[in-house]
Amino acid sequence: MDYTLNIVWFTLVGVLLTGYALLDGFDLGVGALHLLTRRDKDRRILINSIGPVWDGNEVWLITGGGALFAAFPHVYATVFSGFYTAFMLLLVVLIFRAIAIEFRSKRESRRWRKNWDRAFSMSSIVIALLMGVALGNIINGIPLDATKEYTGNFWTLINPYSLLVGITTLALFMMHGAIYLVMKTEEQLQEKVRGWINNTVIFFVICYVTTTMATLIYQQHMVEHFKSNQWLFIIASINMLAIANIPREIHHRNEFRAFLSSCISIITLLMLFAVGMFPDIVLSNPHPEYSLTLYNAASSQKTLSVMLIIAIIGIPFVLAYTVSIYWIFRGKVKLDSSSY
Repeated sequence: MDYTLNIVWFTLVGVLLTGYALLDGFDLGVGALHLLTRRDKDRRILINSIGPVWDGNEVWLITGGGALFAAFPHVYATVFSGFYTAFMLLLVVLIFRAIAIEFRSKRESRRWRKNWDRAFSMSSIVIALLMGVALGNIINGIPLDATKEYTGNFWTLINPYSLLVGITTLALFMMHGAIYLVMKTEEQLQEKVRGWINNTVIFFVICYVTTTMATLIYQQHMVEHFKSNQWLFIIASINMLAIANIPREIHHRNEFRAFLSSCISIITLLMLFAVGMFPDIVLSNPHPEYSLTLYNAASSQKTLSVMLIIAIIGIPFVLAYTVSIYWIFRGKVKLDSSSY
């Protein structure tokens, strides 16, 4: 059987989720850094830096989830039922974060605003952690039986490796968000934010090195393709160069180039993850023979072909919307009567 469509959809789902990580990643990073500012005006600027785009960025998550449901329904069913408690918690904090952004400036009360500031920051941190923990469990593997049913519970998902990946994801988004804020702020606040970048880069690099070492020691299945296809090391090289280039560009005050380097680092990290997992989508641990792959968990070839036509028609609209919104709201943040 020709599995070309399976590979295409494996790639397409990865592209959509990467788009979400790139765009909502800096939103979550801004939220995680939000409480580091004290003045109400500065906090409003931080929120308004993502104000016009945060909800549009989440469209990529919805699109990615829809693509996963259409192309790999067994994965969707297993992951969403097995991770039910975790996903409900994620849904709650996603809603809470949206409410915090919308409600914060509805009243002049200082106490009111401080409470919503805490809600916005904590929900952003929890979202980033949960996504990283989910990613860590996909790498580490989850207990599945022969019927593709998850046999663990919520606490099975809380293990040292998944928590490490969760913290690394938070650190990555904080770095990404700090760089984005430098592009969107000016004067005294911009200089303050600029000082955050080196600290977030150091935090991320420490987490990144630790996670890499843990992966090489405990998740050896993630390096098998790299051993047999040595040219794939190019992805790791680009990743390391992109991360190293961020402090250099910030030093030369090339914020946009630093942001591009941060985007490349996220893209290449997810490429490393995809190559390491291929062809598994959900690894079964301790019974790898029950793993969900792009072969045994996919829809029929006809479904994949029809959905591909729909995707080819629909994705350009998502791209056009995203590009237009960022173009319209380009430049520094200016507060006015319509601001949050």
